[in-house]
Amino acid sequence: MRVLIVVENLPVPLDRRVWQEACALREAGHEVTVICPQMRGFTQPEEKLEGIQIYRHWISGEAGGWRGYFLEYVTALWGEIGCALKAWRRGGFDVIHLCNPPDLLFLVALPFKLLAGVRVIYDVHDLWPEMFEAKFGKRGLFYWAVRLAERCTLALADGVMATNQSVLQVIQKRGQKNDDEIFIVRTAPDQLPTSVPAEPALKKGKRYLVGYIGVMGNADGVDYLIKAAEHMLKVRGRSDIQFLLMGSGPEYAELVNLRAQLGLVDCVDLPGRVSNEFLFTGLQTMDLGVACDPINDYNDHCTMNKTLEYMAFSKAQVMFGTREGRFSAGDAALYVMENSAALLGDAILSLLDDAVRRQQMGEIGYQRLHGELSWSQSVTELLKAYERSMA
Repeated sequence: MRVLIVVENLPVPLDRRVWQEACALREAGHEVTVICPQMRGFTQPEEKLEGIQIYRHWISGEAGGWRGYFLEYVTALWGEIGCALKAWRRGGFDVIHLCNPPDLLFLVALPFKLLAGVRVIYDVHDLWPEMFEAKFGKRGLFYWAVRLAERCTLALADGVMATNQSVLQVIQKRGQKNDDEIFIVRTAPDQLPTSVPAEPALKKGKRYLVGYIGVMGNADGVDYLIKAAEHMLKVRGRSDIQFLLMGSGPEYAELVNLRAQLGLVDCVDLPGRVSNEFLFTGLQTMDLGVACDPINDYNDHCTMNKTLEYMAFSKAQVMFGTREGRFSAGDAALYVMENSAALLGDAILSLLDDAVRRQQMGEIGYQRLHGELSWSQSVTELLKAYERSMA
């Protein structure tokens, strides 16, 4: 089978979920091509990596406002359509696999479905309407346009994949899909180098290192963590904690400014986008991880990569108690049930001061990730989704 995967918000192989899916399909004997944007250091227009053909297109940039989103989506669609036509001319494809957000990718698949009978799989990474509402704080004409785009994608899809049970339930209701048309393909990391050595220098002479990994956008709550750091240092009087916040995104510059305004430059490191080697070393070195995505209707439906990566490295974590966050981590995390920087900081302190509990949580998380949440189980569901879409 010839498979074309289209993803807009991250390039491969940086997008771990998409890359793992592509590799799993390749291992199953399929011919795989991926279309993705040129961004975050991955700018080569064409590349064949581990037997997977990659086409990367120019995009205007990661958006932060209405004008930015319009430009991003227009340039992305133009690039995706051009790359899809190139892939079609060079060998064609039997399935087009759409990875949201956004849900505008049905416009890329539509002509191939109508004119050539190509099958369509809709891979729901995020609920785009809920993401839209979380970013802009209101509904309106554009919100309902987003809902329409989601509905069009669902109508076009021959098979649907959801990242977790709560996303499945929403999609099932909105798309009026049968049980045998939707599959849960979780986002568990696979084969991370968890034996890398720690680097004590990252602690900068402090006793503890508190870490964060992931995107830094307005829905990710990194500002809560920086304000929690201020609370721990200035209100609780702790001077034995260093913070390492790894990642980049639309709000990165504002977070750097917030750190400076709060006088935290010496104790909060914000290195931006880091190499995999630095990332894994940071994960190994940290004493606990933080998932500071605030509780809201969007985050309640999200399985956060950071949560699973902390578990892969046997790290206890503190998080706001989102619904899917609590399901993923189980007893491997300490939950804060209110969006409060002070409460987040106090929870971090309570866990830092309990080494035995941290170790137990880390072990629970590791075992959970390699059992119920394992990537091998998701691969089985991924292949079932493909079989169903071709039936």
